[in-house]
Amino acid sequence: MSNFDIQGNDFVLDGKPFRILSGAMHYFRVPRAYWADRLHKAYLMGLNTIETYVAWNLHEPRPGEFHFEGNLDVKAYIEAAAREGLKVILRPGPYICSEWDFGGLPAWLLKDPSMRVRCAHPPFLEAVDRFFDHLLPPLAQLQIDRGGPIIMVQVENEYGSYGDDKTYLAHLRDALQANGFDCLLFTSDGEGGRNLLAGTLDGIHATVNFGIRNKTGLGILREFQPNGPLMVTEFWDGWFDYWGFWHNKRSARRTARAYERLLKQGASVNLYMWHGGTNFGFMNGANVIGKRYLPDVTSYDYDAPLSECGDLTEKYHALRKVIRSYAPLPDESLPPSNPKLDLGVVPVSSYVPLWEALPRLAEPIRLPNPEPMEVLGQNFGFILYRTRLKGPQAGRLSICGLHDRAQIFLDGRPLGIVNRNRPAKKLAISVPTEGAQLDILVENMGRVNFGPQLMDRKGILDGVLLGGHYLFDWVIFCLPLEDLSRLVFTPMKGLPGCPGFFRVSFRVEKPQDTFLGLPGWTKGVAWVNGFNLGRYWNIGPQKRLYVPAPLLREGENELVLFELHGTRKLQVELRDQAKL
Repeated sequence: MSNFDIQGNDFVLDGKPFRILSGAMHYFRVPRAYWADRLHKAYLMGLNTIETYVAWNLHEPRPGEFHFEGNLDVKAYIEAAAREGLKVILRPGPYICSEWDFGGLPAWLLKDPSMRVRCAHPPFLEAVDRFFDHLLPPLAQLQIDRGGPIIMVQVENEYGSYGDDKTYLAHLRDALQANGFDCLLFTSDGEGGRNLLAGTLDGIHATVNFGIRNKTGLGILREFQPNGPLMVTEFWDGWFDYWGFWHNKRSARRTARAYERLLKQGASVNLYMWHGGTNFGFMNGANVIGKRYLPDVTSYDYDAPLSECGDLTEKYHALRKVIRSYAPLPDESLPPSNPKLDLGVVPVSSYVPLWEALPRLAEPIRLPNPEPMEVLGQNFGFILYRTRLKGPQAGRLSICGLHDRAQIFLDGRPLGIVNRNRPAKKLAISVPTEGAQLDILVENMGRVNFGPQLMDRKGILDGVLLGGHYLFDWVIFCLPLEDLSRLVFTPMKGLPGCPGFFRVSFRVEKPQDTFLGLPGWTKGVAWVNGFNLGRYWNIGPQKRLYVPAPLLREGENELVLFELHGTRKLQVELRDQAKL
């Protein structure tokens, strides 16, 4: 049993000053089989603490259905950190931002048209309380005064960047305490004075978040909070990537200098991220900047000290050198990089078009109007809207309230693409006398995770117009693509049309990490042995998807690609290096 508290301007562990040297690593972004490896590398770097968010949307994918097994066993993750001698900072949300879909909030909240989040809206508070009642009691037993590693727990997350509902923040504080958390509670916000004012609570320790270029954040925190230890809960040592932009990099030398500057000022620091991991599946978030919607890539490498696949980087060594001046390092040599698998080029073996696969993937729903996927009980993936057009007629087609990206087909023939950033784009349509079938395939590219546009429903939010008139009588297919086992593939015969599902079979002698490269392919989603690796897109910057060894098996393995537009090559690559 230990005690962790604040005395004067210090954190104190068992009566002695304790500087928090922490790193962020999220259990849900790292395969469970690799938790121990990554945590040991944190210990070897000289860190004494690990920080993690909790992803509500993974733990409660449907109202009242809870999962804390496998990769979602957050209790086991915290215990694994303790075995490495690491303390733990827990950030349970309910909102986490983190470039994660809907900031970690579950998509089913959006089914209610009157829902309001991150405030004292009674239905939202009821949902939060239900989640906390399942999540928190087992974790409360892992607090430091009960023999566990948890030293601090966050109340909400960067709330000052969103609102100022103190009743809501107080409710979360009370819920944490009611579920057994009597350890040190804290808030974290951007260093702007307005953010600190809006996001903090009386009696709760305040901390700040900022990047390597910031030199005033600690001063602003001290001015706002004259007493207590200085702490940077998120010291942004890298950054995340958007599709169609560049891969963000932060100089190892400059990052180390900025980190040392904070330590010289006596601050405790959490490196965000220390190990980023991967936005597997459909879990990437997005931002809206101005009027532009910007979805994040699959990788969450973040240019962190530990790479996406767990290798030590130049930044790891630079920061470890700084830590050596402030804390003793373990007397143990650093490990080499894990071996990687390079199978080279692997041919595609079989294929099934989307139109043929539809009956095996979804039950049709008939409605007078298109509806967002959340209204239909769907959280992620794609949604197909179909109607029959009467002929003859001609006009321009437009989609009102498109989130996020639509492919338009007339009798199976592709007419064009409309996306959220070009909502006014219209497509000319000519319908023959006998009529035609209109299909609109919409991709949910990731919900907004930060800022005022958080209520980001997906699909068609309003309706579809042809020649200025709304179209009615729709058949809708929900395509979360959670289970592809019912697909029936046929052997390849030339380059087929798209969208469609492609199957690749490959053999592995000994499972090792590898990277899936898709030169010649356009845009889609990849699964390995039924596990959703995430999205690929030839606009980059990410050119290869990380395939962790625990997803592979000795002998035969299966890769499935849902390609939206087409490929020039009926082959894929499995390489031994990332390409971000």
